[in-house]
Amino acid sequence: MEPVNLDAMLARFAEHWSPKRIAQVNNYDVRIVKVQGEFTWHTHPDTDEFFLVLGGQLTIQMRDRDVVLGPRELFVVPRGAEHCPRADTETALLLFEPSDGVNTGDVGGELTAEVETLA
Repeated sequence: MEPVNLDAMLARFAEHWSPKRIAQVNNYDVRIVKVQGEFTWHTHPDTDEFFLVLGGQLTIQMRDRDVVLGPRELFVVPRGAEHCPRADTETALLLFEPSDGVNTGDVGGELTAEVETLA
């Protein structure tokens, strides 16, 4: 493993809602993603979901409240909690997820992404 520069990795792609694997820790991926607009309401029945905002602002809509995150703020969505990420402007995130995790959780659909590895 070599050091990973997050800014350099983020500069390598432009598409939104398409997570990229930049490292692995045991059976978890460290992923980066650029987001803009609203995602889809979904849950992850078997795992928590970790969001760290690198740049921009992310709103994680929950059924009972909205969680608003700015740069260098993180939030963990508890397993089974229905949520819908939204970014009004382009936002860069770091995610920590099981390697076999699906970004759209239990709902699937057109936003389901195959995770690409950036080397």
